[in-house]
Amino acid sequence: YIERLPQTTTDDLKMPLIWLCFYDRVIAWDHREKTFWLIALEMPDDTEKPQEKLAALEQFLAKAQKVCLPTPTAAEIETIDVSQIRCNMDAGFYFKAFEKIRRYIYDGDVYQVNFSQRFECDYNARAVELFHWQNHYNPSGYAAYIDAGRFQVVSASPEMFATITDGWIQTKPIKGTRRRLDDTHQNAAANEANFSDLLHSEKERAELNMIIDLERNDMVKICEYGSRKVVQPRTIEAYPTVFHAVATVQGRLRRETTFCDILRAMFPGGSITGAPKVSSMEIIDETEPTERGVYTGSIGFIGIDGNACLNIAIRTIIIKDNMAFAQVGGGIVADSNDEAEWDE
Repeated sequence: YIERLPQTTTDDLKMPLIWLCFYDRVIAWDHREKTFWLIALEMPDDTEKPQEKLAALEQFLAKAQKVCLPTPTAAEIETIDVSQIRCNMDAGFYFKAFEKIRRYIYDGDVYQVNFSQRFECDYNARAVELFHWQNHYNPSGYAAYIDAGRFQVVSASPEMFATITDGWIQTKPIKGTRRRLDDTHQNAAANEANFSDLLHSEKERAELNMIIDLERNDMVKICEYGSRKVVQPRTIEAYPTVFHAVATVQGRLRRETTFCDILRAMFPGGSITGAPKVSSMEIIDETEPTERGVYTGSIGFIGIDGNACLNIAIRTIIIKDNMAFAQVGGGIVADSNDEAEWDE
């Protein structure tokens, strides 16, 4: 929308481009300090005083004390029947698109394209139960749950698109993933091997460096001269089920910069589009059969003080009309192998 790109993919889910809600009262839970914060905003022409809003929040907490959630049942991932899960492309479609993308890379149009496919299956449970399950077995730093009435979103995202604090902006792209098994003695050797493989992979290192450069280039449009820095070089981080290679780029926002300026400069994230970004998005539109919806968009908050935090909506499930939709992607570069990408 920002870049006026072609839109030839099928919009079968009919997701809104933007979904905004304004909250004048919040219950915030600090996981580290084990402390609740009740926050109320006094608005012009309010019918409720801030004290009344805070009292209502206290009643919510009192009711919550009486709620007992059962521990979600663990899933044996290796034994799940996936025969009922459908995909928006078959292997033949994938390999044909892969070759088209690789031709664009060889021709010098792009260096990398993040190509994705979408899976779907019937889903008849409450969406919030899925959110509780992932919080228990796959806790994520940028997880989110949205109930928009006609659809729900359950996000287990580990990736931060942008955090804005007191005039500084950070982005933390992920490029490079390896499997992580349960922390048992019998899995220690496999985990160590996967960690080491990701740490020393020249291909994965080059991909992340490419996206770091892309993000620094995006930030030049909104940040003060000389303030952009890689404050966290490539680091391997451990999550419940995977190892990720990440880095953090930071800059000081120019005084006159608005949130819309930030979106125009940086959205969507480079790790889930490719490089150069606009050319990659054109190729994604050409090769992916359906619109992504919220997948690889962002979920988060924007404060009236200018502070904000937005994730990149990967590991994110859309639930709509008793169906669950989960999309996955991977970065394709010149030396990517089609079979390996398909298997991953």
